[in-house]
Amino acid sequence: MARERLQKIIARSGACSRRQAEKLIREGRVTVNGEVATVGDTADPGRDHVKVDGRLVSGREPLRYVLLYKPVEVMTTCDDPEGRTTVVDLVRPRVRERVFPVGRLDFRSEGLVLLTNDGELAGRVMHPRHRLVREYRVKIRGDLGVEEREKLERGATISGHPVRPLRVTRERSTRGGANSWWRIEVAEGRTHEVRELFFRAGHHVQRLKRVSIGPLRDRTIRPGEFRFLSDAEVAELRQAVGLG
Repeated sequence: MARERLQKIIARSGACSRRQAEKLIREGRVTVNGEVATVGDTADPGRDHVKVDGRLVSGREPLRYVLLYKPVEVMTTCDDPEGRTTVVDLVRPRVRERVFPVGRLDFRSEGLVLLTNDGELAGRVMHPRHRLVREYRVKIRGDLGVEEREKLERGATISGHPVRPLRVTRERSTRGGANSWWRIEVAEGRTHEVRELFFRAGHHVQRLKRVSIGPLRDRTIRPGEFRFLSDAEVAELRQAVGLG
């Protein structure tokens, strides 16, 4: 069998995405035949022993695609050194494959999270160049004034990257106008971007829900619940990121 880059071998095994695999290699957590690997190394998956954190990387597992409603105060990671509940904990033991979350949804936020062991698809979904639209419902204290809304819609530079919402829609206000709900669509998929956009417009986010990831949405899933994607949903998502 021909030699392949380690990132590709690890991602194909379902351990994580290619980008995450490269991070693991940089952290010295990947070995080939007992030797610590470096970025750019290759291996023959039919002959070499590739391990991540001492665990042998096996052949491809059946591909799984899971849509989870993440509750607040759950980590969007595979494990947590502080012992907090993770999204992976919520799908065990029904999901036996080594799925991982695609992208992040911060600890205080809730809503839809995709978990999969399809490293190629995960990489496409996470990369900003594919501009997969995510939609959020956001609750803030008070309301946005005209200038504040204009500032929100103009966007901002966050962590060195320009972020501009595709659409901002006022949904409703609570009784007495103490709070208001908004819908916002973004295509960059960067961590904390929605909270940061509202903060720079002068408002702290009190509650944040992700309601769609590209074509994926489900109003029936409750916090902590999950389901498997249908073949049609997987095909639609693949097409949305240029894999159709």
